[in-house]
Amino acid sequence: MSLENQLIKHNTPSSSHDQSTIIEKDEVTQQLTPSKKCDNCHQTVSGEFCSHCGQSLDSTLKYFWAVILHLLDDIFSFDSRASRTIWPLMFRPGFLTSEYFAGRRVHYVPPLRLYLFISIVFFLVLKLTVSAEEKPELDLNSNKVAINQVTKHIESLNEHKSTLDAEEKNQKLNQVNAELIRFNRYLEELSLDGTIEANAKLTASTRKLITLELERIKLNQQSSGLQNNKDSVNVSFDFLSNESNKKLGDFATSLTEKAKKTFTSDTNRLINEVLGKLPQLMFVLLPLFAVLLKIVFICSKRLYMEHLTIALHSHSFIFMSLLLIDIFDVTHDQLMLTGSGLAAAIASVLAFISFVMLLWIPVYLFIMQKRIYKQGIIAALITYGFVGIVYFVLMALTTVAAIIWGLTEI
Repeated sequence: MSLENQLIKHNTPSSSHDQSTIIEKDEVTQQLTPSKKCDNCHQTVSGEFCSHCGQSLDSTLKYFWAVILHLLDDIFSFDSRASRTIWPLMFRPGFLTSEYFAGRRVHYVPPLRLYLFISIVFFLVLKLTVSAEEKPELDLNSNKVAINQVTKHIESLNEHKSTLDAEEKNQKLNQVNAELIRFNRYLEELSLDGTIEANAKLTASTRKLITLELERIKLNQQSSGLQNNKDSVNVSFDFLSNESNKKLGDFATSLTEKAKKTFTSDTNRLINEVLGKLPQLMFVLLPLFAVLLKIVFICSKRLYMEHLTIALHSHSFIFMSLLLIDIFDVTHDQLMLTGSGLAAAIASVLAFISFVMLLWIPVYLFIMQKRIYKQGIIAALITYGFVGIVYFVLMALTTVAAIIWGLTEI
């Protein structure tokens, strides 16, 4: 017998023994590990996801603390990715988009989630700051005499306003202007008493009340003829039936009356309604903007979803910049109220930063377009100007739609 055959004969039992051992271990492992089945398609699953339907085995019905831990994990995961996303979003034009197109996505916040987070925070902060500016807080516990004088003065104006003719109303307006000058001097003297901060707020608030009343008188005088004659607005289209044209005319008339009433009185509610509608309308504007990019840069041979990603990243940058500018502006106003030299210096720095950021927005968008679409300077300037004009028109139409939608809610 050859040496080769002896070796084969000698190793055969050992090989079969090893195979049987592996089979026994697999059987023991299968017995110890219970088989998992998908709750959706009832197929056997050998991982965390079903290979048949794709559903995860991780149930959303968990203990409360498990849900909290899962939520914290998502938050810290978002925070770690956000720290790597915000800097290039603000100061590296086109970097995030290029990384996303190259497939390096796990380290950054996804474009849609990034846009949703920034836009929600932006419109929320904008709504709060606008409401705070339009509704100044009066110090009712101090300087009650000044506030009572303003209140009585406005009440007397409202009582006589409806009975005055045009000539008398002009004379009354001159009297109110003189009263405003005298009252401003009184408020300047009043600011010497009491706390400086409280009287500064009172001065700004009371002046704003009287100025607002003056503007209302002017608007009422200009539109008195329109308000006395509530003519219906005639809107008709040939392709619509008479009944449809009548409904459209009634709607236009109602909308016009609401607009007159709103713009000649308190506009706070309309502004709040418009700010509430703009985030929803932006979801219509963004796909349209992506279509515009697809048409203008058709030679780039990029997919529509790539243009939509560019739109999401660019608007995320715009909203983030406007959010910071708004916060700096509010902080600037609050620092100026303190009256200290250090606060004034910090306020000046914030104003300068806001101005630079406002200039950085168009420069950033131009650099982003040039890098992503790989254009020359001349071609980039031409397409940038054209896209900017069309986008301005789309944004104006979106704002008008938000105003009309807001008027219907009033």
